[in-house]
Amino acid sequence: MLAKLSKSILLLFVIVQATLSHAQNWKPTTAAVTFNIKHALGSTADGSFKGFSGTVVFDANNLAGSALKASIDTKTIDTGLGLRDKTLKGSDYFDVEKYPKISMVSTKIEKGTKENEYISYFNLTIKKTTKNVKIPFTFIQNGTNAQLKSNFQVNRLEYEVGEKSSLLGNVATVSITLNVQQ
Repeated sequence: MLAKLSKSILLLFVIVQATLSHAQNWKPTTAAVTFNIKHALGSTADGSFKGFSGTVVFDANNLAGSALKASIDTKTIDTGLGLRDKTLKGSDYFDVEKYPKISMVSTKIEKGTKENEYISYFNLTIKKTTKNVKIPFTFIQNGTNAQLKSNFQVNRLEYEVGEKSSLLGNVATVSITLNVQQ
């Protein structure tokens, strides 16, 4: 009788562990990817990308089993100025014909210092360059819905997006807001 009870408890423990160790799959519902960069005489150039696709497997209690993967279509860049957009799509900047996507794939996710704050290490690929970058984000769950938000900086010269210029800053600030549901 004791052996049977022990086996039942062990089986229950294995089932609970398997349930707890499985990160949750989230389906992206809306995404906003925006950026700004210093431009001539202290002003900024603002823009956005569309064409987001990605997968979110995330569980705050199982960060080792969590993974984030995303891409955006470079041809969707929009700064509100057609001539600027055409230049940015060209071979000197994003070269959208040759490099149609910007992608990022998480390699590690850690807990941040505040509630709902995390730090992810991503392989970020822009054009032909991939670098591992540290990107902070928040993940706030409300039932079967959640929102992931991030702000981070990217040095465009490290990815061969344009050349050094006195008219354009080197560092762009990127903001991502992603709404997801189970």
